[in-house]
Parts: sequence; C-alpha cells; structure tokens
Amino acid sequence: MKESIYTIPVSEVFEPKDGCPICRLRDSLEKRAVEYIMGAAMMEPDVRIETNQQGFCEKHFGMMLKQKNRLSIALILESHLAHIQKEVFDKKAGLFSSKDKKTNDIKKLAESCYVCNKIDWAMQRMYETIFKLWLKEESFRQLYSEQPVICLEHYAQLASLAVEKLGKKNAPAFLEVTEKLSRKYLDEVQADVSHFCKMFDYRNSGPNADWGNSRDSIERAIWYLTSRHPDER
Repeated sequence: MKESIYTIPVSEVFEPKDGCPICRLRDSLEKRAVEYIMGAAMMEPDVRIETNQQGFCEKHFGMMLKQKNRLSIALILESHLAHIQKEVFDKKAGLFSSKDKKTNDIKKLAESCYVCNKIDWAMQRMYETIFKLWLKEESFRQLYSEQPVICLEHYAQLASLAVEKLGKKNAPAFLEVTEKLSRKYLDEVQADVSHFCKMFDYRNSGPNADWGNSRDSIERAIWYLTSRHPDER
C-alpha cells in the first residue's frame, strides 16, 4: 500500500482532546486502509497478491461489508479462496503433522489479516513520530499532557517503546505523563462501575435514584481495557 495512505499529521490527531489520541490515530489509519482496499487498489496486482496470501480478520471483513460494495468483496474473496484451494487443499503433503510446513501454512492463512498487518506497520511509524515530537517540540509535550486519557492497551504499547525511543534520560518524564493520563481515567471509570453496582441495592432504587455517570460505565470500562468499544468488536 502506498505510504501516502498513512500520511496523517500526528499533532492534528492530538488536537481534538477527545478520548485516547492513539485510538483515534489507529481508527483513522484503519478507515483509510479499508477504503483503499475496497477501491481501485483491489485491482492492483501487487495488492491482490498480498490479500490473497493474508486474507482478512473478522473485524475488517465487517468493516468492508459496511462499505456496501459487495462486488468488491466478492472479487477479493474469489481470488483469496482460489489461493487457499491451491496452497492448502491441492498440495500432497500430510495435513495433520504439527511439524509439517503445510500445517504452518494453514495456520498462517487462518490467522493473518492484510489490514491488521498494514495498520501494525503504520502504527510503528506513528509511534516513532510521537516520540520524535516529544523530544523536539515543547508545544507537543504540552498538547500530549492535556489529553483526557490514554487507554490501557496504548499505554502499554507506548510504555514498552519509551526507553528504546527516548533513551533512559528522557523516558521517565514521558512515562510519568502517560501513566497519569491512563490512571486518571481508570480512577473515574472504576468509581462509575462501582456506583453502577451499588445502584442495584434495593436501598438505592426508586424513581429518584441518582445513577450519576454510571449508566454507560460498563461500555467505557471495556473500551479503556481493550481500546475498542463493545459495538466495534
């Protein structure tokens, strides 16, 4: 896929200050990737070779279906299924040996996803940009610190890369801010989930019961833990 598909100014992703900026970045890349593969790219031989070999996961098949272009999906599936027929079922090697290359090929086909692979590739470059901006621009450090939340999944990913990308001298300040952003939201949603649970005590029932911000606390907690809202999974 052309790199221009992934040209998203990182600073712009942080400007809305609405939810986790890394989720927003991931979602933007994901949307572009699906639109790309459902457009003219599906007729590009090099792209078709990749989609034949990698296929798509359940989530990204779902996103493709929402594009309401069933012919494009059918064409992609036609050649992908033919690839599986050739590479798996037309080969003579034994099927059930765990050491057999054919078994490994089947596992690879079943677990791979063209969009996931492209997003992973692009996100690694976006993380590089985030760390470079943190090192070079005070305005970005300020913008980063003003985010409402970093979800748990992206906190983990940023934390795992911080020392490597920023060095032992600069990583602690970045990690401190990132932990604060993630912990603050955790405290809020944890309190809301607890309040939700308490509202099922008969002493808190009644027409004037105060649910506060707890009614959607389950969905918000799932999002914080997984980086995906329940209706997106």
